[in-house]
Amino acid sequence: MADVVQYRLERMVDELDDLEQRGLFSRREIAEIVKQRRKFEYQLKRPCPLKQDYLAYVEYETQLDALRRLRKKSVARELKKQGNKKLNKSKSDFAGLRRIMEVYELALKRYKGDIDLWFRYLEFCRTKKNGRMKTGLAKLIRFHPKVPGVWIYAAAWEFDHNLNVAAARALMQEGLRVCPTSEDLWVEYLRMELTYLNKLKARKVALGEDEGTLTRDPKSSDEKQWRDENKELFMSLDERKDGDDNDGAVVGSDESEKKQELFVEHGMNMFKTVYGGAVEAVPSSLSLRKRFFEILEGTNLSHHEDMCKEILNDMKRDFSTQPEFWDWLARRECDLENVQEISEDVIIPRVEKTVQVYEEALKNIPSGTMFSLYANFLTAIVAPKEGETDIIGSSGHAVNYMSQLLSIYERAESMGCITEDLACKHISLHLQLRQLDEARKLAAKLCSGKLAESVELWGLRITIEIRYITRNSPTPSEADLQTLFELLQQILMKVSVSKSNNLWLKALKFYANQRKYFDKLVEISVDTLVRDGGSENGVSLSSAIVSFVLQKDGIQQTRDIYKRFLALPHPGLALHRHCIELETSLASIGDKGGLINARKLYESALATYDQNVSLWQDYYRMETKMGTSEKATAIYWRARRVLKDASEFVASPDM
Repeated sequence: MADVVQYRLERMVDELDDLEQRGLFSRREIAEIVKQRRKFEYQLKRPCPLKQDYLAYVEYETQLDALRRLRKKSVARELKKQGNKKLNKSKSDFAGLRRIMEVYELALKRYKGDIDLWFRYLEFCRTKKNGRMKTGLAKLIRFHPKVPGVWIYAAAWEFDHNLNVAAARALMQEGLRVCPTSEDLWVEYLRMELTYLNKLKARKVALGEDEGTLTRDPKSSDEKQWRDENKELFMSLDERKDGDDNDGAVVGSDESEKKQELFVEHGMNMFKTVYGGAVEAVPSSLSLRKRFFEILEGTNLSHHEDMCKEILNDMKRDFSTQPEFWDWLARRECDLENVQEISEDVIIPRVEKTVQVYEEALKNIPSGTMFSLYANFLTAIVAPKEGETDIIGSSGHAVNYMSQLLSIYERAESMGCITEDLACKHISLHLQLRQLDEARKLAAKLCSGKLAESVELWGLRITIEIRYITRNSPTPSEADLQTLFELLQQILMKVSVSKSNNLWLKALKFYANQRKYFDKLVEISVDTLVRDGGSENGVSLSSAIVSFVLQKDGIQQTRDIYKRFLALPHPGLALHRHCIELETSLASIGDKGGLINARKLYESALATYDQNVSLWQDYYRMETKMGTSEKATAIYWRARRVLKDASEFVASPDM
């Protein structure tokens, strides 16, 4: 290995001498360059060099070559001031580029399957224009023919940089044969063909042989005015002079129209061909049809409106059972993003058309998803989010759409399509309208139906009940407290702790100052924890109760309650960590029992989680800071003996 590295370094001698002779680098800088290159070369000669080793070498050489170019320009300016000749090309001008190419090629031999590395290499070849692009692209296609992005990249280079349309077309067609189900390939192939046709059209327009464009974006008025004022600049070579009859002008106009029609008809035929092939290859892709439709809408091809209708009919035939299609179709009717004038006269008719599409969709697929999409649209109309334009304001139309939105939720419930999301949005809408009684009745109704175990819905109902019983007085009556507790008990005993964590927190917070009900909640929590077990990570129910007890009753009661929870089956690691943190905090402020209890808690946790590396590390750190060196050393050796893989524990900076 050392011989190979030395040989490669010796090959750099002529280049380094040239850099010194030209005054671009000093001898000390060249010594540093040799040192860095030797380090990189040894890294590449390891048994298993990493990809990052190659990239670091490339980055270093790239920066070094950039510095060389800057210094060369500076030296050239100085020579020019002295009246000397320009600096000629020498070996050092090409050595950096050649070395970067060698490193890339070495990396690609080892990491042939790394697409990102291939594209880095090709982008370097493209920017440096070193003539390696064709060879690199051929290798990439040979190694990764099933990657659509490879064909797109190769065709784009041939089309944009090599200006070889035939080669680009051949690459895209070959890619479609290899990857016929790639949506991106079909779309990019269509874009390429339309772009090429539009370039031909633009060329004829610039020569004055044709007019118009294949895109639907009109030219600016200033450009049109300039062309009208300078018509003589675009005079055709066979145009007749003044005094001749006008038959030639008429014939020329007819020929121009025929040429223009020929272009747009050819474009439409090409679009139909590509569209037909794409639909045949990927018949079940809605996104592909949408992308083709959006491209067609932006063109000025012949009979493009008829083709748009045909695509829509095909989509309706093939995707009429998919809510996503109807949502796209409805929002296309509205298309508020492309509306130039935001006014009710313009917006309301569009919204009405969109509503008609949604109503048609509900007749075809009355599902919860369809109702939800419909409701989302109307919600955006009547209650836009922050930063969005308020389209209809506080007019009478807003009231109508609000009532229509409420009816959508009611229809979903009556048709059995109600979902948890729809139910919560329905209740929330009543709350936004300040209809607390209606929201309370609706929540009670929905929680007793098929959504009886929906934790999110119950959380909303409990929030409403708390707001209802505290709206007149901050201190609720005993009857209200009892009623609310019965509701909580009904859902908390039914749902697992992991799902109802937020609901438990609401209940504990509300009853924190009600001793009788708080103790009952603790008893219920014990039963549910026996059934479900504690949490391994994050905030657990038992940890939350311990925190509440600490705030209310002090440390002694807290220790009693956490010992009770730890005695349950599977108390969970989260509770152990929470209690350890509590005891270590007390120990840090001088509580004598804090350190003793923390040690007991660590031992209790390690009895179950003896392979948890972070637990051993925390135990060792605690003994290092608060305990004795003997205990810390004993824990260190215990951890190394117990852990099956102690490398992470030993590698910790605190060990």
